[in-house]
Amino acid sequence: MPPHQRKNKIISVLKEKFDFQSAHLRTTNNKGDGILSKCFNYDAPNQVKELDIYPFFKVIEGMNGARVTIDGKDLVTVSTNNYLGLTHDIRVIESSQKALTDFGSGCTGSRFLNGTLSLHKTLEKELSEFISQEDCIVMSTGYQANQGTIACLLGRQDIAFSDRENHASIYEGCAVAPGKTVRYHHNDMDHLEHLLKKFSDVDGKLIITDSVFSMSGDIANLPGIVKLARDYKANVMVDEAHGLGVMGNRGQGLTHYYNLEKEIDLYVGTFSKSLGSIGGFVGGNAKITEYIRHKASAFIFTAALPPASVAGVTRALDILISEPERLNRLQDNTAYIKKGFFDMGFQINNNQVPIVPIKIGDETLTLYFNKLLFENGIFAGVAVSPVVPPFHAMIRSSYTSCHTRQELDHILATFKKLGTDLGIIAQ
Repeated sequence: MPPHQRKNKIISVLKEKFDFQSAHLRTTNNKGDGILSKCFNYDAPNQVKELDIYPFFKVIEGMNGARVTIDGKDLVTVSTNNYLGLTHDIRVIESSQKALTDFGSGCTGSRFLNGTLSLHKTLEKELSEFISQEDCIVMSTGYQANQGTIACLLGRQDIAFSDRENHASIYEGCAVAPGKTVRYHHNDMDHLEHLLKKFSDVDGKLIITDSVFSMSGDIANLPGIVKLARDYKANVMVDEAHGLGVMGNRGQGLTHYYNLEKEIDLYVGTFSKSLGSIGGFVGGNAKITEYIRHKASAFIFTAALPPASVAGVTRALDILISEPERLNRLQDNTAYIKKGFFDMGFQINNNQVPIVPIKIGDETLTLYFNKLLFENGIFAGVAVSPVVPPFHAMIRSSYTSCHTRQELDHILATFKKLGTDLGIIAQ
């Protein structure tokens, strides 16, 4: 039987067995009151849990490198953004512990008032130098960095041009801002230019893009964006959340990969991926960052990033700079796993991004595939609607410098067996 026929037959059996669609649509009799009625009538997660294919909020009991423990079971994870393995580096942990002793567990206030520590200023200085920006602001999350920056810059007469696949924090910032936002088709420079022409009479124009898109693993056409920005007198904001520590010879991001670090206006990033902690930042011209410091409500009215996190990130940044072999291992692992998937017949991106989405399509089959992966010792991420469009469900896998060749071979062998058994790839 051809793979597509076998796949369709399995989907039919699964839908009958799990009745996912009916379960998803079934409503409850709990009416609730007023604005909260939607909460009492929202029962889809519980119904999917009953079908034993619910993949979210798994409780991790322990983790180290590329291994996690869930329900007492040791698994290799392909659901992590710890790209350089710095989360458990003893030097990072010791720096965090020292900051706890010196400064306590938190800042108990906003950076604007009593929450700016010498630790914050040290990190801002080192980070500015690393990303080749004049200044930067350390914030409490990457989400806050995007939202707060956009909300305070996009005025009533301004317009933002945002890639359709940008992170939710970018769209949240656009929604809060008084200015207008238009979305251009993903990585489509012709459509972006069409929109720039359409709004050419607007003085304040900001093109916003992820550098590496978190679901697809695509990289932005940054050279094309920069050229259009020059042609149409627009500014450029790049979110390097998944580019920092991954792209370029030194892990400085996609902006440096293309040697365009001086051609962009805002470099935004996070500490929760390659740098192994939590927090975010925005870098740029010192006049721009000074404005954001005094105008971004999300920054002003939020408690500062805790001392332990700041110190840990600073040490992680030092290690990123001084140990390029980590990035080399990440790139080697990425190339190895992508070649393996490609040779099996999976459609994957040919770039150095360690995000590897395995596109399946049908949501029921994707959730069932994920359940089987777990049973075979692999903890993976799942993306279904509305995170991705309907019928574009995927297993979102990602890889690190910590994965061993043995672990990667186990992952490839398992995906091949399950993919063949379920009719996703040919035998």
